[in-house]
Amino acid sequence: MKETDHGRKILVVSAHPESRSLNAALTAFAVDHLRAAGHEVRVSDLYAMKWKATVDADDFPDSDGVRLLGADRRLHVMDASEEATLSGRLAPDIVAEQDKLRWSDAVILQFPMWWFSAPAILKGWIDRVFTSGFAYGPKVPPPYGEGAPLSGRRALLSVTYGARERSFSDQGIHGRIEDILHPLQHGLFRFTGMAPLRPFTVPEANALPTEAFAAAREAYGRRLDALFTSEPVPFEAPARY
Repeated sequence: MKETDHGRKILVVSAHPESRSLNAALTAFAVDHLRAAGHEVRVSDLYAMKWKATVDADDFPDSDGVRLLGADRRLHVMDASEEATLSGRLAPDIVAEQDKLRWSDAVILQFPMWWFSAPAILKGWIDRVFTSGFAYGPKVPPPYGEGAPLSGRRALLSVTYGARERSFSDQGIHGRIEDILHPLQHGLFRFTGMAPLRPFTVPEANALPTEAFAAAREAYGRRLDALFTSEPVPFEAPARY
């Protein structure tokens, strides 16, 4: 019997340009593992979708597909996104991803760490999808609480990186992995009401031996089994060095 509840809805967002990559393999494994456990899974493969990563005025058209903002108005992103969200005038690709988030009981972000952060295409998914009026803002419940817009959902980061595991530690040259991922764990998940779980990480990912991948897959399976039973990580401010 799996530790996790059965029959939940899980959104997996994958961000890697190579379909034969370790990240693609981890995405496929997670989807198969979760479905075998009785869950319903949807996948947003951002590169395969050719996701538009930049916010601009085209995100906020009017009902005829024309820009919501007239040529004489400056683009204030928060105001424009809130107006478009609440009036049902967001670009269709944004609406589709918001619908997936509303549908989900848990969200998994799968990505390689590039320059101590997520790939630009994933950051662009966050920028465009988590609009004011949907994920935050004065027209929705306040952040961090049980009534926040996306409360009740679990959130898991599955991250690969090329460095050795000890490099991301208290004594490591890069600092703690918890601090590197704080903007996503706290600034995205906790802020919008989702419960962040302890991240799953795979170090030395640039040349992972077959046996190491098998071990990582086994460990990932255990984390997926506990997706709805493991305790969320408590808030912790980044360490000061």
